[in-house]
Amino acid sequence: MGSLLTATPSWEQLFRVLPADDVLIVDEGHVVRAVSRTLLKLLGDDSSEVVGHRVDTLFESWPADLLSHASHVHADAAVFEGHGEATSLVRVRASGARVTLDAHIGALALEGHSWIVVLASGTDAAHVRSFDASQLHALRLSQLAAAEVLAESLERFRHFFQDNMAPMMLTDIEDRIIDVNEAFCQMIGWTREDLMRSDSTPFTFPEDIGISETTNQRITHDGAKRARYVKRYLHRDGRVIVVEISKSAAYDAHGDFLYYVISERDITEERALSAQLTHQALHDPLTGLANRAVFEDRLHQAQARIVRQGGVGAVLLIDLDDFKGVNDTHGHVVGDQLLTTIAHRLENATRLSDTLCRFGGDEFLYLAEGLHSATEAEQLAVRLREEIAQPLQVAGTQLEVRASIGVVVWDGKETEYTQIIQNADSAMYEAKRRGKGNHVIFTANLQQQAINRFALTQELRHAIQAGELSMHYQPIMELPSSEIVGFEALMRWEHPERGMVPPNVFIALAEQSDLILELGAFALHEAVKTAATWGPSSTSGDYPFVTVNFSSRQFHDVDLKATVVDALMQSGLDPKRLIIEITESATLLDVAETLQVIEQLNRIGIGIALDDFGTGYSSLSYLTLLHPRIIKIDRSFVSPTHASIHNDTLLQTIVSLGRKLNMTVLAEGIETQGQLDRLRELGCDLGQGFLFSRAVPSGDVEEIIEAGFDY
Repeated sequence: MGSLLTATPSWEQLFRVLPADDVLIVDEGHVVRAVSRTLLKLLGDDSSEVVGHRVDTLFESWPADLLSHASHVHADAAVFEGHGEATSLVRVRASGARVTLDAHIGALALEGHSWIVVLASGTDAAHVRSFDASQLHALRLSQLAAAEVLAESLERFRHFFQDNMAPMMLTDIEDRIIDVNEAFCQMIGWTREDLMRSDSTPFTFPEDIGISETTNQRITHDGAKRARYVKRYLHRDGRVIVVEISKSAAYDAHGDFLYYVISERDITEERALSAQLTHQALHDPLTGLANRAVFEDRLHQAQARIVRQGGVGAVLLIDLDDFKGVNDTHGHVVGDQLLTTIAHRLENATRLSDTLCRFGGDEFLYLAEGLHSATEAEQLAVRLREEIAQPLQVAGTQLEVRASIGVVVWDGKETEYTQIIQNADSAMYEAKRRGKGNHVIFTANLQQQAINRFALTQELRHAIQAGELSMHYQPIMELPSSEIVGFEALMRWEHPERGMVPPNVFIALAEQSDLILELGAFALHEAVKTAATWGPSSTSGDYPFVTVNFSSRQFHDVDLKATVVDALMQSGLDPKRLIIEITESATLLDVAETLQVIEQLNRIGIGIALDDFGTGYSSLSYLTLLHPRIIKIDRSFVSPTHASIHNDTLLQTIVSLGRKLNMTVLAEGIETQGQLDRLRELGCDLGQGFLFSRAVPSGDVEEIIEAGFDY
């Protein structure tokens, strides 16, 4: 089929370039395509009675030879004359009235097609119009000009359509394709021959079929001049293409519809990029989980549903314990991999109706819907904790991770997002205070505790600078000889208004922030500086050692060795007189890293004491690997709340184990003479407790050393 551009030139363009008022245009199929309004008035007809009808059916005296002549005009000919004189044309109207016209007829050859141009006037006195030779010559010249202008106009439109880089399509009133350009064919992978006279259904995405028809209705019936919409196509290779379509309708000089002009733009990549940017804006880039914005929106939706449908919901704030120790020990790359692994584990445990997001750092938020009680929320917290606690390996490193979870259960009445998160945060910190690896459900009094905790944290920051912190020292006695062989350095905080703040309160606060590193550095420097001033024991003449407690973060700090060496150099203390105490949980955070740190400290001469032995993992294989200088038996075995034969058996086993492994055993919390006697009977090496002395200020240590003990 030929191109629309050559088969149906624009009548409106031809009319614009013809100077005459009384004009009739006939195509090579003998059909009237356009008539001027002046000539219609002369004929007394409506345009529908003329346009679209064969010309030889409109006039009684139409010259048949002229049609034959016109249909064979050569493409290069511009104008020909049908008759030198005016030809009479008779039009019989529906009423029976006869209208006679004097007509001068010529033909134009454009784009390989012939067009008959009729210039006419009436024969009655009111309408007669004479045409002299000069006027006819002018008409012929104007016809030549019309041919040139129209040809140029059509050529421009052809270039605009065919050579346009934008995909274009022309369709009829029923959305059948009249013409397409090459860019459109390339966009959908179909040839022009495949598409002609078909509608867009074969290459339209199934769910988008009908969009074009709806738009056509808006343009042709609802008065919209143009429309723009988005639609999906199916490429011939199966790919889905998203296109933005601009559509308008073309009309002839009489306002009759010709065809739709459609320009399209492939926005597939643009939409993909937009979707990617939207996803990035609403999701965490590391884990791929939803971010706070999504969580807040889902929370508001969940509240609305609970108000309508009843039930309860829960928000769980999940915080990984000792995560900073992982970053400090293994670097942020391993830390990021750990977060990603934990995120995937939590995703696997997430119900379809729930929402999981990364809140920030090592914290995750979990929104649970459709619950019936706080018990279900607590069961969910237990399940998530167990999922996280499963052993995992990251970058070749075996890690055991625990999490503290704060749970807020609500019935939809609380609408403040920030308040819900703050309440979950308060419950989570209470879980950490209770020993980590726990979960706590928020209650009203926890909020006040959170306020007090925040205030106390700020005051603790000030206390470091204000000199409110000090180190006290509890003597360590060699049990067989009653000789004082060392002191444990213990931090004390005397608040100007609160009085003495218990260590288990402010140390726990410090461990939740970088304050623990500041406190640890303060304790180390103060302890070694003070120990360097101590004199020898009154009995053996040996200088007592000092033990300093290190948090897991401090022990795994990358600058640990430099910090310890600097403190020793400033104080002048013999490294062999310094013992660093660490808990089992701190050593097992990363056994390989712990062994490296212990090896570095041993080379300097510093000993390691394993604190609270028996309350943690107590793995014999780890114990032989670490080989600490001292094992400290937890006070729960030395002075149990309820004495029993089972407890005594455990105490005996620990002492025996230490001796067989050639490790010094130190018993904490000795409070009675009976406990001391039993420890001596078992062969325990060292002991400390209130039976001998409480921790005393540094100024009282020399007096205790000189006086000694007699037990």
